[in-house]
Amino acid sequence: MGRVGAVDIGTNSTRLLVADVDDGRVADIERETRVTRLGEGVDERRRLLPVPIARVRNVLSDYRRTTELLGVDRTLAIATSAIRDAENGEAFLGEIEWSYGFATRLLSGHDEALMTYRGVTSERAVGEGTVIVDIGGGSTELIAGEPDGVRWHDSLDIGSVRLTERFVHSDPPTGDELSACAAAVQALLAERVPDDIRERATAAIGVAGTITSIAALALGLDEYDRERVHGSRLTADELSAQLNRLAAVPVAERRELRPLDPERAPVIVAGAVIAREVLSFFGLAELEISERDILDGAALAAAELPEEEEGAAPPGAYTCC
Repeated sequence: MGRVGAVDIGTNSTRLLVADVDDGRVADIERETRVTRLGEGVDERRRLLPVPIARVRNVLSDYRRTTELLGVDRTLAIATSAIRDAENGEAFLGEIEWSYGFATRLLSGHDEALMTYRGVTSERAVGEGTVIVDIGGGSTELIAGEPDGVRWHDSLDIGSVRLTERFVHSDPPTGDELSACAAAVQALLAERVPDDIRERATAAIGVAGTITSIAALALGLDEYDRERVHGSRLTADELSAQLNRLAAVPVAERRELRPLDPERAPVIVAGAVIAREVLSFFGLAELEISERDILDGAALAAAELPEEEEGAAPPGAYTCC
């Protein structure tokens, strides 16, 4: 058994998992999530901007201290859409490795999908015709899983942050803006999802912050409860009801809705549109919610790292951007 850290530096949030990994099983010790919006402006400028970088650096300093206090042997930080798309993304990732002592891995869309599948299936098998839906800030991963592995996967450049920046310019959003979001999602799904995958889909598993947040709202929770969210079912009607509820009020009111993280309020509507359109496209009536996701896959990958891969430089050694 080894104690590992996994850090997911996403477009909208930066997350930490400290876990004991043994024989492919991930036993949680600590989980943290901070909304850092690293991908802010990346879709338009193709660069990571100074203020989002500073937000991520502050969180990574805290995570470094947490991993040290909890006796982590090695930590893997994974980077996804925002860093992948930014001209200065690889330089920033190099800074993270040197400054915080984390091993790093820049994931392609292919890698991201496979690591998500590995995380979801770390404690369960998936049935034939199951589609795993991971809505991130910059991209959405779709994975068609089977009992013996991945049948098909793709990474689509639609995420809650990217769609918000492209189409949502009113507060609250107008009907035309929501329709434009939905049309963009449907067009990309029709272009990228093979007919046989669409026709074979019989069930869906939803992961990551957009979907788990909407599920918590639908459950009527006052405080976010990971155990109640995990394994719950979110029907298409419940999803549409929460989308309508969220889209009807401005961001300031959305921030007050419990148990929604206030920092997700600006982008949750676009994320909900993506979830609704994915279910509609596959003709599915509900999503099963999973709290196991790419972060768990990263923990499994961290357990496979040789110890010498991890850097030894102290936090704040230098800055790239």
